[in-house]
Amino acid sequence: MHSFVSYFSSFISNIKVQFAFTAFSATVATAIAIFSYQSIQRQARTRALKKELSSLPPSQKLHQPRKLNVEQSGAVTEQNQFDETLIKEQLARNIAFLGEKGVARLRKSFIIIVGAGGVGSWAALMLVRSGAEHIRLIDFDQVTLSSLNRHAVATHSDVGVPKVVALQKNFREFAPWVKVEPIIELFTKESAPHLLSGNPDFIVDAIDNIDTKIDLLKYCHDNKLPILSSMGAGAKADPSRVQMSDISLTIEDPLARAVRRRLKKLGVESGIMVVYSTEKPNIKLLPLDESRIQSAGEYATLPDFRSRILPVLGTIPAIFGMAIATYIITSVSGYHVEPLANKNREPLYNRMHRDLLNRERRKYGVTSIPLDVHDVGYVYDEIFRSKSVVSGSWEKPSLVRWKNNAPLSLQNCVIMTKSEADAHESIDDPEIYYSSEVVKLVHTRFQEEKEIASFR
Repeated sequence: MHSFVSYFSSFISNIKVQFAFTAFSATVATAIAIFSYQSIQRQARTRALKKELSSLPPSQKLHQPRKLNVEQSGAVTEQNQFDETLIKEQLARNIAFLGEKGVARLRKSFIIIVGAGGVGSWAALMLVRSGAEHIRLIDFDQVTLSSLNRHAVATHSDVGVPKVVALQKNFREFAPWVKVEPIIELFTKESAPHLLSGNPDFIVDAIDNIDTKIDLLKYCHDNKLPILSSMGAGAKADPSRVQMSDISLTIEDPLARAVRRRLKKLGVESGIMVVYSTEKPNIKLLPLDESRIQSAGEYATLPDFRSRILPVLGTIPAIFGMAIATYIITSVSGYHVEPLANKNREPLYNRMHRDLLNRERRKYGVTSIPLDVHDVGYVYDEIFRSKSVVSGSWEKPSLVRWKNNAPLSLQNCVIMTKSEADAHESIDDPEIYYSSEVVKLVHTRFQEEKEIASFR
C-alpha cells in the first residue's frame, strides 16, 4: 500500500502529467464557455423572434382568407424579415440530408394543395416543416368534430373554422416566415386558370369528389403542370400496402380504377403520379335510412358530393399525405428518388421470364437461362426501376441482353418495351447506336449492380 501511494505521488508530481492535466482542464473549460455562449445567443434570438411576432399587427399575424385574384396573387401574404440563423437551425436536419443547395431550392418552391382534409393537411404540414416557404391552400370546407381523427393540425377550437385557416394559423406557430395563401373556394375546371396560376413547382390533388378530381388532373395534364394525386385512403388499414406509381400501373384501388378509366376516355393514359393502396377494402357503408333515400342529397356538403360517411382510419390519410410531401421534397431539392411500382407482380415476372427464355432460345439456341423468376423481378424493379432504358416507358416491358456478344447476366440484361427489345436484337454495338444518355444510364445501373453484388 505504501509503495502504491509513493508511486501515485511521484506520478502526479511529474511535470508532464501536470501539464497534460492543465491543458485538458483548459480545453474542457473553453468548450463549456463556447457552448454556454452559443446557448445564450440562441435563447436571446428566440426571445427576440417571439417578441417580434407578438408585436405584429393583427393583419400580419393571421392573413384573412379570400378568393384569389390573379392581380393580387403575389401579395396575399406580407413577408417579414426573420433571423436567417434561426431558420437554418430549425432546418438543420433537412440541410444535413438534402444539402444547402437542395434546401435552398425547396425554400424557393411554390406548392399548391387542392383539398385540406386528412391527406392534404398532412402534406401541407410536412412541406412547411421541411422548408417550403410558399404554399397555396384551396378548400371550401370547414373543420368538423369528425375530421379531428385525421386532420394534421385542427383542434376543438378550430371546429367551424375553414380548414385552410386552421392550417395557416398552425403554420404561424412554427414557421411564421412562410407565405401561406388560404383560398376558401371550391375547385372547378372554370376556376382552374386563376386558382392554379403562379407557375407552381408542384400541385397536390387531395380532392375527395371524383368529378372534381378528374377536372383537376385533366387540366394539369393538358397544361403540363406537375401534379401528384391521392387515391382512396378511406376504408384502408394496412400501411404496408400504400404505394406510389404512375396512374397507368395502379391495381386494386377502386378509386384509382375509376379515375384511370375516366382519364383514358379523355385521352390521358399515363404521366400522372399517384399515391394509392393495394389493400382490398373490407368495410361497407352503412345503408341510408330508406325513408330518407329520396332526399339523400340533403346530407351532402354540396350538390353531387358524397352524402354518406366513408369509414377512415386517421393514420392512413396521414401516410398518404406524408408520402406526397416526401416525393415533392426530394424532387424539388434534387434528391433523386424513383418510387417502385406495386409489388403484386408475380404474373408479370413469370411472363417476362418466359418471354426472355423464348427470346434466348430463338436467337442463341439455348434450353435454359441463368436468370430465374426472382432475378427477373430484381432486374425489373431494383436495377431499372420498372422502366425502359430507351424511352422510360412502363408499357409492355421485356428483358433483353444489352450486348449480344456477351453472356446473359444481371449485368448484361436491360428493360425495354417489347418493340424496342425486338429491334435491339439486331443491333451489333448498342454503345454506338444509342444516345449518350441511354448508354450512361445503362452503365450507371450496371455499376450499381456490380457494387451490390460484391456484398452477396
